[in-house]
Amino acid sequence: MTEPLRLGLVSISDRASTGVYEDRGLPALRDWFGSAVKTPWQAHERLIQDDQPTIEATLIELCDRVGCHLVLTTGGTGPARRDVTPEATLAIADKVMPGFGEQMRQVSLKYVPTAILSRQVGVIRGTSLILNLPGQPKAIKETLDGIFAAVPYCIELIGGPMVETNEEIIKAFRPKSAPRPA
Repeated sequence: MTEPLRLGLVSISDRASTGVYEDRGLPALRDWFGSAVKTPWQAHERLIQDDQPTIEATLIELCDRVGCHLVLTTGGTGPARRDVTPEATLAIADKVMPGFGEQMRQVSLKYVPTAILSRQVGVIRGTSLILNLPGQPKAIKETLDGIFAAVPYCIELIGGPMVETNEEIIKAFRPKSAPRPA
C-alpha cells in the first residue's frame, strides 16, 4: 500500500482568519487535489492571519511535527506591507528552489500583467516541499496546472511517497531513469 501524501494547506488572510469574509483558498486547493491527484492524500488545513511569526510557526508545525510532504500556502505574496508569506517561508527554509517561483510567475503572466508583482517562492524544509501560491481560486488552479508536473518527482527526491496524478488534469514528469509507479 502506498503511503498517503500528507498535504499542508495554509490560507493566509487577515480578513478571512477573523471571519470578515469566507476563505476561498482552502476549498480551491482541496478541489484541485481532488481532481488531479490519484494517490491517497490527507489534508492538514490552517487558516491564519498574515503575520510572519504565525506563518513561520505554522510552516514549522506542518513540516516538522505533522510531517507533511507538501505544504502549499495561498495569499500574502504581493508587494503590500502586510504580505510577508515569502519572508516567513524563506526564514524557515533549508534550501531555496528558485525554479518554482520563476515558473509560477511565468504561468501567471499568461493571464495577468501584474504577475510580475508576485514574490512567490518554493523551498525545502527537511523532507517537505513548501510552495507559495497566489490567493485567488482561479489563480491557484492556473498555477498548479502550470507547475505541478515537477512536484511529484521533487517530493520523491526529498524522501516522500510516489505521487500519481490524473493524467487528464496533469501528467507528472519523471526522468526515464526514475522508478515508475506500479
